[in-house]
Amino acid sequence: MSYLPSSHNRSPPPLQHPVPTHPAYIPEPPSTPISPQGYQRYTSSPPVQPTFTQPIPQQSQAGRVPHTYPNQQGAYNPVGSPPRQPAAPQGGINIPNAPVDFSTWGINDATAQFGMQMGRSAVAAGQDYVQKNLGGLIPISVLKHHFNVSNSYVMNKLRLLLFPWRHKPWSRRVRRSENGQAEWQAPREDLNAPDLYIPLMATVTYVLLAGLHSGLHSRFHPEILGITASKALAVILMDFMFIKLGCYFLNISGSISQILDLLAYDGYKFVGVIVTLIAGLLGLGRSLYIVVFMYSFLATAFFLLRSLRSMVLPDASATVTPVNPSQRSRRVTFLFLVAVTQIVYMGVLVRV
Repeated sequence: MSYLPSSHNRSPPPLQHPVPTHPAYIPEPPSTPISPQGYQRYTSSPPVQPTFTQPIPQQSQAGRVPHTYPNQQGAYNPVGSPPRQPAAPQGGINIPNAPVDFSTWGINDATAQFGMQMGRSAVAAGQDYVQKNLGGLIPISVLKHHFNVSNSYVMNKLRLLLFPWRHKPWSRRVRRSENGQAEWQAPREDLNAPDLYIPLMATVTYVLLAGLHSGLHSRFHPEILGITASKALAVILMDFMFIKLGCYFLNISGSISQILDLLAYDGYKFVGVIVTLIAGLLGLGRSLYIVVFMYSFLATAFFLLRSLRSMVLPDASATVTPVNPSQRSRRVTFLFLVAVTQIVYMGVLVRV
């Protein structure tokens, strides 16, 4: 007696589980070009053209899947397949120290050359404008002459302003130009020549020290800098007008260069004012503060007496018309007035 096998006695077919696959590499965002600030992005692995899916390997007769082993590049290749060659780097990789490609910003060589030419034209136009407008009032060559200084000149000049007692000689040096004309030597070549560099720097330093003094006493506000600068400019103009009027009434001829010389001499007083302000900031006491102020005034007055003497009382060989005794007496009195009035100007400046 035969029995048909029932369906429930039949064994189920083996389950086929999908084999997990791994991408050839971890995708990264594309590299960015060099930014205008000079930064560039470096990727940890060179970008390649990947295939994010791999075909599922066929099942062998034994029902097993062949194992895969990673190669040196990090990609998983089936056994027996040739190793994958590393892909060449794409154009997005930036090489260090390479010239910046302006085409990234839409600027080609022609545009860059045009911009450079426009910049040169603008600079040349500015120089022409300054030469036409300012050059008619004060020649640029004369202005450059008063800023022709060196480090050694500045140090020696500051020492002369603070300790002028034993300095000799006080006469300025003369040289012959290419045209054969006599002219004064530049400040870097003559210690007795006036310059505009030290007065300008001393004025700026004075304004900053006045702001520092107000800040230490809890009285600082931005308007103090403007007020102090205006006061310094007013003192310079008053001193300049006093000397210029005295030269006019005493028939002392001058030139454009002499105007700049007078401005330089007017600005030298700020060196003594700065020393006095520093003494006040150090808290040396009122007595020492007054001593420092009086010494700075006497040094400045003595320096102006000896420096302006060659202009107010020139040598007889250097002038066409000699100075008679009465004129000489008036000019000597004028020199002493210029020296004495420095105490008034410096007293106003040290009150910050």
